[in-house]
Amino acid sequence: MTSLRDSAAAFAALHRPGTPLLLPNAWDPLSACIVEAAGAPAVATTSAGVAWALGAADGDQIDRDSVLALTARVVAAVGVPVTADLESGFGATAAEVGVTVQGVLAAGAVGANIEDVHPSDPSALRAPEEQAERLAAARAAADAAGVPFYVNARIDTYLRAVGDPAGRFDDAVARARAYLQAGASGIFVPGVVDVPTVTRLAAAIDGPLNVLAGPSAPPVAEFAAAGVARISLGSSVAAAAYAVAQRAAKELFEQGTYTAIEGGLAYGDLNTLMS
Repeated sequence: MTSLRDSAAAFAALHRPGTPLLLPNAWDPLSACIVEAAGAPAVATTSAGVAWALGAADGDQIDRDSVLALTARVVAAVGVPVTADLESGFGATAAEVGVTVQGVLAAGAVGANIEDVHPSDPSALRAPEEQAERLAAARAAADAAGVPFYVNARIDTYLRAVGDPAGRFDDAVARARAYLQAGASGIFVPGVVDVPTVTRLAAAIDGPLNVLAGPSAPPVAEFAAAGVARISLGSSVAAAAYAVAQRAAKELFEQGTYTAIEGGLAYGDLNTLMS
């Protein structure tokens, strides 16, 4: 059986600039199995999808134990490495972030996203020094367990449109350097998809760069040429699945028809994935 250490090392090795790791994020065991069956070498959870599935809003509105329990179920369902989206780390202090990472390791996951948005003010980011301490605590917890845990440090400068637009690039790069120095394995900069800026970020950041893709984003090949090492779809897959539920419900009540559920996966195929 593959050890947690080996799984973590294998996951880290998947982050190759120019040959990005592709992650259509999952939110429960079945979506994780679907992603794995499609050929994914790893599975990443989405914090929004996980929160929604567990009856909570995204944005530090759910408790740590619920997320860890869901993460353990995802890990048990697949045979590839799993990385968990931990929002801002589920802890008011750096030490508590370390406790969260201990829990993620106990759940069997080998990586995590930890964002720098401040939970009490979604329009503001934590001070870089404070976030670096939180990331250092995450790294220390993993090191104590002897696992090369992949800490994906998310920088929300662009996603939250923080500060002067002219200064966002420099702020993102400065934060990235501080976070990598603190022990982050890679850098996640959601909210920016234009290739020139992504290319500049990849060149300026001395670590694997993760971007968030969606329907209006450039194709994988363009991100690969820009030097990206990881492409995530975030909450958009879960949101698209819920859109089907919404269309089906509206059609049933408003038209009395059922076309929205055409093209669904076969019951037997889904049941087999869960067997």
